[in-house]
Amino acid sequence: MESAKEVWEKALGELQIQVSKANYNTWLANSQGMNCDDNIFVVSVPNAFVAEWLSQRLYPLVRKTLANITGKDFDIRFAVQGVTPDRPLAYASQPDGGTSSRAKQNQFNPKYTFDNFVVGHCNRLAYAAAVEVAENPACTYNPLFLHSDTGQGKTHLLHAIAHTTAGAGLRVAYTSAEQFTNEFVTAVRKKQVEDFRSKFRDVDIFLLDDIQFLVNKKQTLQYFVHIFNELYSNNHQIVISCDCSPKEIASLSNKLRSLLEWGLIIEMQAPDMETRLAILRAKAEAMMSPELDGLLPIIAEKTEGDIRQLEGALVYLIAQAKLSGTNITQQTINNLLTDTTNNKDIKLLLQVVTEYFNVSLENILSKKRDRKTTLARQIAMYLIREDHNYSFTEIGKELGGRNHATILHGCEKITSELNIQSHLNNQISEIREKISSHKGYRKTPEDV
Repeated sequence: MESAKEVWEKALGELQIQVSKANYNTWLANSQGMNCDDNIFVVSVPNAFVAEWLSQRLYPLVRKTLANITGKDFDIRFAVQGVTPDRPLAYASQPDGGTSSRAKQNQFNPKYTFDNFVVGHCNRLAYAAAVEVAENPACTYNPLFLHSDTGQGKTHLLHAIAHTTAGAGLRVAYTSAEQFTNEFVTAVRKKQVEDFRSKFRDVDIFLLDDIQFLVNKKQTLQYFVHIFNELYSNNHQIVISCDCSPKEIASLSNKLRSLLEWGLIIEMQAPDMETRLAILRAKAEAMMSPELDGLLPIIAEKTEGDIRQLEGALVYLIAQAKLSGTNITQQTINNLLTDTTNNKDIKLLLQVVTEYFNVSLENILSKKRDRKTTLARQIAMYLIREDHNYSFTEIGKELGGRNHATILHGCEKITSELNIQSHLNNQISEIREKISSHKGYRKTPEDV
């Protein structure tokens, strides 16, 4: 049997291609497999700050990676070197995978409440609807369907509803679609489907996160419809989140789409500058970093992505300052956030590539495989990786939802051919020059 150290080294190899270089070097590079006992896998990290960040930001990915390697679902605990962990982390080992019909408040993320949700123009309607559902479940908006791109606060609102309703003595079931699927498959295999169903039959509030993961899982979807109908018929509140509206899920059956559209559907937008700044101020206050107040507008301006990117940028800056013993200045922000907050640059890069090869962005994002489209797509992969330090998984999301293996192959192909094809070198140089010529583009050292 492999030791915890050997298993973790394999996991690090997998994680290295799934996260950005900056995140890997900052949070994972100095970790070690410490112990593996029963269903608990302990990872040793340098300090409590790293342990907290990993538990809040990378726990699901680490757990899934270890499960793929070992074939076993571990409860992951991050321990400071020399200190034995005495409790599971947030999201670590929730009874019944977080789907207990008699959930307690400590099963939900303590940071995700209505009190610390920053309300702006982009999410005001979603917030108001969530509060109404929490205070008067099954009275007005049932089901409530929230959708947006990732990282816009959907999960925060679901947990906030859970906190409020569980605190009022109601029976709450919260689960992600992935967890719902895993538990259903296990129940079918063990012939315990009725036990699985009983977890949801008597709940007052049913919260399902990321329903898009149920698409194409016909048997699971069919069973979800049964649970939905039963809860709805008994006047129990249902809240669902998704990365798109029901109409945009092409493979969804008309029956399920009709169910999801019964109630209120709300789209949450990306935060504007004012909301981004308010979010950063709230996060900085929670992290007890008042010295950042004058620098927050700079971070808000440079970070135009989702809320997770905002928080990630702030945590990254604070971590770098603590680990290196330096103060955060405007120059520090410019240096550290150039590679992690460049959504505009990615859009510009794709625009230039499509114009250069005279192909549409739609074709690059599609599965079209003619020679010209494939070359343009692979060059885009290569440039995003080399010039913007995106992980293979992140590049895949930018290019039509491709997996990291496809992106790795594309990048390696361009890298190898650059050594033998001068014409390819010239093409990439010309594309970089065109990108540089656009207003607002700032060269990185790799461009020079």
